[in-house]
Amino acid sequence: MPLTRRGFAKSSAYTGVALVGSAGVLATAPGALASEPAEDLTTDAAERGGARLGYGPLVADPKGLLALPAGFSYRVITRTGQTKLESGESTPSNHDGTATFEGTRGATLLVNNHELKGPRADWPHPVPLTEGLVYDPAASGGCTVVEVSKHGDHVTEWVGIAGTSTNCAGGSTPWGTWLTCEETEDKAGKNGMTKDHGYVFEVDPHDRRANRDPKPIKALGRYAHEAVVVDSKRGHLYLTEDASGPNGLFYRWVPPRGFEHGRGKLRTLADDAGVLQAPKCFDSGGNFVDDLSRATKTGTVYGVDWVDVPDRDAKSVPVRKQFDIGQVTRARKLEGMWWGDGGTYIVSSYAREESPVAHDGQVWFYDPKRRTLTLKVLLGVNPDPSKDGAFDGPDNITVSPYGGLVIAEDGEGVQHLFGATDDGRTYPIARNELALTPAADAAGGTAAKPEYSEFTGVCFSPDGRTLYANIQTPGIMLAITGPWRRQRPRG
Repeated sequence: MPLTRRGFAKSSAYTGVALVGSAGVLATAPGALASEPAEDLTTDAAERGGARLGYGPLVADPKGLLALPAGFSYRVITRTGQTKLESGESTPSNHDGTATFEGTRGATLLVNNHELKGPRADWPHPVPLTEGLVYDPAASGGCTVVEVSKHGDHVTEWVGIAGTSTNCAGGSTPWGTWLTCEETEDKAGKNGMTKDHGYVFEVDPHDRRANRDPKPIKALGRYAHEAVVVDSKRGHLYLTEDASGPNGLFYRWVPPRGFEHGRGKLRTLADDAGVLQAPKCFDSGGNFVDDLSRATKTGTVYGVDWVDVPDRDAKSVPVRKQFDIGQVTRARKLEGMWWGDGGTYIVSSYAREESPVAHDGQVWFYDPKRRTLTLKVLLGVNPDPSKDGAFDGPDNITVSPYGGLVIAEDGEGVQHLFGATDDGRTYPIARNELALTPAADAAGGTAAKPEYSEFTGVCFSPDGRTLYANIQTPGIMLAITGPWRRQRPRG
């Protein structure tokens, strides 16, 4: 049954939901100021509060690749142009969303997206068109599966799916597969494509035969997919859309009655199976919230109702444009997601003039039982991204076995992996030191003001000892180890 605005306001009063706002002014009020850089955004401030946060300052890498705290180290697992697939071709470029799975004999399997858009001729190292694994032979992207032996001394890589486009993030499933998401709306005939794109596909890292004859899961909709998670208790899937004009949406897919999840089951669904829905949020006063950027304080809670999508395959109108003003709640650059703590964490990477309030990153938590969204992390606008220190532009995300979150930065200037505690404080874990040349980066870069590629695909090994992450350009997968320890919120 729908969670009504009146019902949410009443339950908030009786159950103690933390609804944030200054005296007489809710955080959703029009014209509310964006959060300035706050005490809980810096390691120093956290230490002044008495809690030991993070792992200390980052130490420059003499090899010029990855700065880490003292006591930590890294290994390069794959690198475009240097490592090769078992078939002999180079590791494809533009590493993105990644997840880990338990392999045999103590090995770790990783499924690695390659975010390659448009014709194959545009890229020196597209995903090879492996026989039987190709959806659209004109498309450049796809996934590879990487097997790292128990002691990390042997790495094998092969194609999991090819002929897909702009494979950005995605998500692992409780049954041990990977859902890869196409962040594009290209239809057949556009950018050289021979089939429609903007779908989710399932990749099985354990069974190569299961990946043959790729089939899009059209029930999940056709739009600029970013990430996906599975609620194993209810069977729902949650998905993000990275799009603008207007801002994108956060979706819920409700399976048809009687459907049971499992390996390969999603690809058997009818194109219109289940219901795809978009959120409609409201605050404690029952006021509709048009955009998640309205929240300017961590701890802000919104109630969520769900609105059916009229045409999930976007035959003539993109999904996000099928709703009128006042029907759904939007957000700029809805990016990474990760399931944990009984719900899903959701990233909004930044907001600028296209949104009501500017910020440099939000992390939300959706609680499906209470049907609430809670703002967990808020990054104020970074005044100088070229300087090391503040973080901006969160993207891929994972729940840490040591408490809190680990987040991959895709902002301006310096790029980091950083952690966030349960109470929203942040701390550095790694810094990309591989400066891109102007020729290597479309955004350009100079010796005085170099550009650095984003981090992607952050995830821990099944045993929690190794943090994997990618530098998207040129395409480097890294394994980070060190003295991990529990990161506790301030007591």
